[in-house]
Amino acid sequence: MAVYTLIISFVLLLPVLQLLLKKKFKNRRRQKQLPPGPPAPPIIGNLHQIGAIPHNSFCQLSKKYGPVLLLHLGRIPVVLVSSAEAARDVLKVHDLACCNRPQFVGSRKLTYNFQDIAFSPYSENWRQKRKITTLELFSTKRVQSFRFIREEEVASLMHLITQCAVSTTAVDLGEKIFALTGSILFRMSFGTSLQGSTIDLKKLIHGVVTVLGGFTANEHFPYVGWILDPITGVNVKVEKVFKKLDPVLEQVVNDHLKPGRTEKHQDIIDVLLATQREETDQDGDLQQMKNGIKAVLLNIFLGGIDTTAITVLWAMAELVRKPRLMRKAQIEIRNYVGNKGRVTEDDLDQLQYLKIVVKETLRLHPPVPLLVPRETMSPCKIGGYDISPKTVIQINAWAIARDPKYWTNPEEFSPERFADSSVDFKGQNFEFLPFGSGRRVCPGILLGIITAELLLANLLYCFDWKIPDGMKEEDINMEEEVGASLTVGKKTPLLLVPVNYLQ
Repeated sequence: MAVYTLIISFVLLLPVLQLLLKKKFKNRRRQKQLPPGPPAPPIIGNLHQIGAIPHNSFCQLSKKYGPVLLLHLGRIPVVLVSSAEAARDVLKVHDLACCNRPQFVGSRKLTYNFQDIAFSPYSENWRQKRKITTLELFSTKRVQSFRFIREEEVASLMHLITQCAVSTTAVDLGEKIFALTGSILFRMSFGTSLQGSTIDLKKLIHGVVTVLGGFTANEHFPYVGWILDPITGVNVKVEKVFKKLDPVLEQVVNDHLKPGRTEKHQDIIDVLLATQREETDQDGDLQQMKNGIKAVLLNIFLGGIDTTAITVLWAMAELVRKPRLMRKAQIEIRNYVGNKGRVTEDDLDQLQYLKIVVKETLRLHPPVPLLVPRETMSPCKIGGYDISPKTVIQINAWAIARDPKYWTNPEEFSPERFADSSVDFKGQNFEFLPFGSGRRVCPGILLGIITAELLLANLLYCFDWKIPDGMKEEDINMEEEVGASLTVGKKTPLLLVPVNYLQ
């Protein structure tokens, strides 16, 4: 009898319990204020709203839904940040909570299971590697030790372009610039010249940044992705890029491990080996040590070759379209350097207009328009909204740098905006984030800026630049590359005719 009474009582109380539970969950939803965002259809979420140029698509969504918005890319929640204030929340106020990395298939494979610095999840191991990289590889002293390589390679390129000027041959400037930055990083990293090598460095780097900027269906649609990925060929692409990249890195690391190797000047691999040998002696895992070095080398190549080349190419394209600005930069450089024949790194501190040209280029054309995504490790608030753990945070540095809230005439290339401004690219001004900020800021800023300034200064000092016959300044195509990629460069080649300044 007591059992029946209990059952009847439960049945009678069930509607009340349902009402209380419903009210409780409703209050909980009210208490948790999520960012706004576009409707997300089942399964695909908002993936269909990512256009051919993702940072542009995201910018348009932000204009409609606000500077902090929530997207669902398949099963993955992504908070898109498009304001300096919200970026500050991520990169400074909640830097620790937001400093993890999402673990995507492409980055896992190409970084030897996250043994690198740029894409590795936050951990004590990452902190130690980051510390070593900052102190041993990118310190002012270490960067200066490679000065002779930068100056020799730039001088070699100027000689090559001089020959083109004599024959009045148009130069594919993007190709020449990429070859130069590749040669510099190749010598710095491996201690040998890229000349005579069979490695197609540009094709290899392009494959890497495409893989790192893309995604697999299995990550976003776990129940059907394993079927879709073989159809789209994304896994094959990842493996193809890895099989081209790994033997190159493996060979040069093995060469550095050969007994009796003596070099007058330490390259980057020598430095990495010296810092990791003690740890290897303790656990004896030589291959793991080599994989760690290869992963860091990949970061250095991505950060030092592609991004620097993209910056200098955009700068030249903008200056050619505005002859008055190019002339202003040339006058400054030529007046200071005189008839010395070339610009050296000693000259750069005196070339203030050159420096703001580089700054303005980084503002208008950040090489990495969508900063490498972060992932939250704990609950936090961004822009006043509640963000849960395991949420991907995507900062649109491109959109922030073109926001009229922070910049006058933001679509115009105007170096003068930085002439009397304290705004810098080192991560303290959140309206200008070409290198990121916080714990995940790019450690190679000094190297990248010195290389870009030295190359651009010599291009402007040694040559006047003409547009090929039949073209006008406004005919130069300034469209960006299309497609998902970590870095975004100029879509079409920049063909210019050099004219020797110093006979």
